[in-house]
Amino acid sequence: MRWAPRGLFTRAVGWGARFVLPRPVRKPVYSAFASWVGADVSEVELPLEDYPSIGSFFTRKLRPGVRPVMGDDAAVVAPCDGAVAAVGRCESGTLVQAKGHDYLLSELLADRDLAERLEGGDYVTIYLSPSDYHRVHAPMNLQVRGYRFIPGRLLPVNPTFAEAVPNLFTRNERVVFDLDTEMGPAALVMVGATGVGNISVTYAGAGAEPVETRVLRGSEHVHRHDHHAPVSVARGEELGMFHLGSTVVLVVKGIRRLAVEGVDSLRVGQVIGRVAEAQP
Repeated sequence: MRWAPRGLFTRAVGWGARFVLPRPVRKPVYSAFASWVGADVSEVELPLEDYPSIGSFFTRKLRPGVRPVMGDDAAVVAPCDGAVAAVGRCESGTLVQAKGHDYLLSELLADRDLAERLEGGDYVTIYLSPSDYHRVHAPMNLQVRGYRFIPGRLLPVNPTFAEAVPNLFTRNERVVFDLDTEMGPAALVMVGATGVGNISVTYAGAGAEPVETRVLRGSEHVHRHDHHAPVSVARGEELGMFHLGSTVVLVVKGIRRLAVEGVDSLRVGQVIGRVAEAQP
């Protein structure tokens, strides 16, 4: 199967997303967009007129209390809003992308050692649509060892493409967070897509300013940022954000099987599992 070049389209979308709209047209434009895609403008932190561009509206924060972090510290919570695309256990180094399509965790992470440490871990894949809240949060108390930007394509990642295109997530541009928890290693992957040529790394300790992947693009090499000392991020705190909808893959060891079987959609802070009981 052949694919048309999408980099130019993504750059055009990026330019349009950053274009500053005149203040009088912002509310009607954002209201119309929200109505079209099904976004809930009642949840947004600021008046619609205060978002200067479509991009700033996409990456909006929410009002306090709209996404409470549920459960106690032993609870694993959803890192983002979105639809559950796949859930399971990593066996023989593979994850399910869609029915009939498996892929290698080592290729997703571009790190064979981390993939081996995550063998037997549980995973969930969450698809974020344009209507969803686009910020990604820590699913449990964790230590960020570092992150890496992996260059790649910007193919669509919606369910139709996921069912049709083998190794879709390993082809696309992505950011991998290398994580540790009290129960073992974890990884969270933010996968870019058509129109999502920019992912920001925003957790405290990532740098003085948020790191944007569009600034790193242009090299075929993996860009690594390893911390000299792991950075603590509490459950529910922000890790990064998409500048449009896309996909998150979370892989965690040392927890009970994720309780998202039969669940169609998730919201940030919703309990999706618990850490395993400590062995005597």
